[in-house]
Amino acid sequence: MYKPFLEFLEKELFQRFDLQSRTIPNGLEVNVSDRGRSPATIRSWCYECPQLRKARYTYIDAGESAQIFNSVIYPSHQYNLPLLGIDFLSFGKVKNLIVLDFQPLFQDEAYIKKYIEPLKFLHENYPDLAQNLEMKFYDANQYFSKYLLFAKTDPATVATRVFAAFQDYLKLYWEMLAREPLLTDPEDIQRVIKAQKDYDQYSADRDPASGLFSSYFGHEWSEKFLYEFLFEDAVPLAHAVKTVKV
Repeated sequence: MYKPFLEFLEKELFQRFDLQSRTIPNGLEVNVSDRGRSPATIRSWCYECPQLRKARYTYIDAGESAQIFNSVIYPSHQYNLPLLGIDFLSFGKVKNLIVLDFQPLFQDEAYIKKYIEPLKFLHENYPDLAQNLEMKFYDANQYFSKYLLFAKTDPATVATRVFAAFQDYLKLYWEMLAREPLLTDPEDIQRVIKAQKDYDQYSADRDPASGLFSSYFGHEWSEKFLYEFLFEDAVPLAHAVKTVKV
């Protein structure tokens, strides 16, 4: 269901940026499971360039049981920009959940005005995809914007309205990236580095997909995938506790 989204993102990345492959830890790039009702394959891609510190995307194909497309675009530490977050999930073609957002690193008024308010006019074009659903695992006021697209929908809407919104959000993100001046003050750069690390830690600690990964690929592999690839700057809770005790 989401292969066109993956192909569009990949085409955009390669046309706009001088990408280099970014190493994915051994054993995490591809995995195949036969645990569920139908075999599941998970495959990931990861790239970098001067403008983007990390552009990662992952696709889970479990046939009609599940189709999942997830991506996070991390800009260079020399940019103050939000992250671009994409999470599209379908289970049995009945439950279809879409999440698309510019994920703010900071919540101060000046930051929101500069980096989040430009989303308003796009958001207003897709009221049907902004359903104000309850967030069960995350604080909606942290790392999410008020112009988040978050909806339960159907396959026909995914192929039309969601795909159009996806293209519009990507286009605006590239435009903002092209206009954004590089940070030069070491303190400003360190602030972004810390904010991106904090995002990884927050996300890894709360990501509900870890249970899904475990059900298909086992707990050990899923923990490695979560902490060594998806959110590589996060520290597993058990390790963090052990470090504090030492």
